[in-house]
Amino acid sequence: MDGKLREWTRAIEQVWSAGEPDYDEATRLVSDIARIAKEAILRQAASQALPILRNAALDGGDPSVAKAARRRLGIVLDVLHDLTTPKFGAREMTPKPLTVDERARRMLGLPLGRHLAGAEIHRAFRHAAKTMHPDAGGSAAAFLELAAARDALMMPTEKDG
Repeated sequence: MDGKLREWTRAIEQVWSAGEPDYDEATRLVSDIARIAKEAILRQAASQALPILRNAALDGGDPSVAKAARRRLGIVLDVLHDLTTPKFGAREMTPKPLTVDERARRMLGLPLGRHLAGAEIHRAFRHAAKTMHPDAGGSAAAFLELAAARDALMMPTEKDG
């Protein structure tokens, strides 16, 4: 399908770069995209562009319609560029799993990456427990998980002791 995306990109770029775009050709291309594209965002952009492109093809003399059609065609072209541009770096990677300490800090709403005092951990636990406790409408499992998170942060690690 990547080949089809590149083909559509080249075809729309040709229509786009013309001094006076051929809106009949643009309508045909965008109609194909709306019908057979696998990517939902591309189908949506094409579907939204179709009505104004059809109006521009029928009424080529109205400058406001032509301007709106050119904008919509530009949006479809931008989506095609986003889909065909190679992604570099860590953009497509899944995030690394959280450590036990990081999970516990997130659960209690505590900041990552700095030393925490016992009183700060206990205060965060009490605040979170107000909504997680079974008597306050929470579940027993969630409260036990919250207590385990507090215990994991309160226990000194080997490097601290």
